[in-house]
Amino acid sequence: MVEKMMKAVRQHAFGGPEILVYEDAPVPALQDGDVLVQVHAVGVNPPDWYLRDGYKALPPEWRPNVTFPLILGTDISGVVVAVGSGAQGFAVGDAVFGMVRFPSVGDSAAYAEYVAAPASDLALKPANIDHIQAAAAPMAGLTAWQYLVDLGHNEPNPFQPVPHHPPVLDARKTVLVNGAAGGVGHMAVQLAKWRGARVIAVASGKHAAFLRGLGADEVIDYTQTAAEDVAHDVDVVLDTLTGPTSARFLRTLRRGGMMAPVFLGFDGQKEAAERGITVSATQVRSNGAQLAQLAALLDAGTIRVAIDSTFPLADAALAHARAAEGHIQGKIVLTVENAG
Repeated sequence: MVEKMMKAVRQHAFGGPEILVYEDAPVPALQDGDVLVQVHAVGVNPPDWYLRDGYKALPPEWRPNVTFPLILGTDISGVVVAVGSGAQGFAVGDAVFGMVRFPSVGDSAAYAEYVAAPASDLALKPANIDHIQAAAAPMAGLTAWQYLVDLGHNEPNPFQPVPHHPPVLDARKTVLVNGAAGGVGHMAVQLAKWRGARVIAVASGKHAAFLRGLGADEVIDYTQTAAEDVAHDVDVVLDTLTGPTSARFLRTLRRGGMMAPVFLGFDGQKEAAERGITVSATQVRSNGAQLAQLAALLDAGTIRVAIDSTFPLADAALAHARAAEGHIQGKIVLTVENAG
């Protein structure tokens, strides 16, 4: 039998953006419960470049083993072209979007013309947004949702011993979002407002109008003012950047508040305990049911996803170079030119 082929972006070793190669690859086979999606657009996310370079930020014993050639990516929007055995909820011709098989490393393979995706990871694409916007939403939206609204799973977090419990947000609560203009950040601003909270957005001043347009009550330009010097009695800090300076935000929190670091690198556990602050994080996981809830909000215009830039799939290396520049407003998306 002749193997069906497609175009995909693959890498044959770890390295910088230049190791991403646009080439022929086999169309993936369907496993039980999968649907085959013809991809129209692919969202670019931090785990993509972490995996691309071999997770250099992690200790060697934590770095996953992968098989080359490797196809990066998790976030897709496209159209179902085949339904596998046991797959439920979708039919050929349905426009869908989703975050595929995350956090399984190296198995999602989204930088491609076709993706075999578990039906349970997908939701119907919101009718009122295009494939580019839909592809930008899954990981950023689900991360903000699972941190701030509903965890939605019982899987253990490998990075902390207890489950994450999202805060109860209402008009009496204040949420500070650091890195507010980025992918997770701009979705978190909107979801916190949707839940009724007062939102303080921390970003560079050039993003101020954008963030106020998303509903931020206050924008702190970190290039001019240290947020920890002016923000006080905050209930929740969602730090989408994290890192060795993240603990400075503990000074903004009231006693009994929550510090929620999205990425590794928070080292203020001792100070947090002294201040009576809970530090809690989670590892975002694929969840089609939650994505359907996000889809309803996107369809209604209650929340929106911002696009920083788009690149053809063949130019994935340029998209990764753009990501390395930083100061991203919203999401970077790859477009698949041969999609119908």
